[in-house]
Amino acid sequence: MAHGDGSTTALPRVWLVLAGLNGAIAVAAGAMAAHVAQDAGGETVATASRYQMWHALALLAVAWLSTTTRSKLANIAGCLYVAGIVLFCGSLYLSVAAGWSGVTIAAPFGGVAFILGWLVLLGTGLGRPRHQP
Repeated sequence: MAHGDGSTTALPRVWLVLAGLNGAIAVAAGAMAAHVAQDAGGETVATASRYQMWHALALLAVAWLSTTTRSKLANIAGCLYVAGIVLFCGSLYLSVAAGWSGVTIAAPFGGVAFILGWLVLLGTGLGRPRHQP
């Protein structure tokens, strides 16, 4: 995408790819939770799937913001969302799939990354608007 300074960036495309990938994984995990995992692990997978889907949608917002604003905060929010998905959702998925209950110690760090991502996104909205030529 071209910016006012003539440079191009692949970041909007990266955020779109990550949004699509995470959305697909979230749907697959949600289906598994509903149809395959009938034990206590199913609820854990369903929780991870919901959080992953919401943050896949948030990555769509990051992709859009990274094309409409020069603020680096949107990209920082995207990085925090990805970190949250890996730490929170990933640890929940691993705890069920591999039976590694100790890995869920990463989940609170993922939750904090999600919260920080939303606060950084808030900062993006509160920042100075980009002036159109």
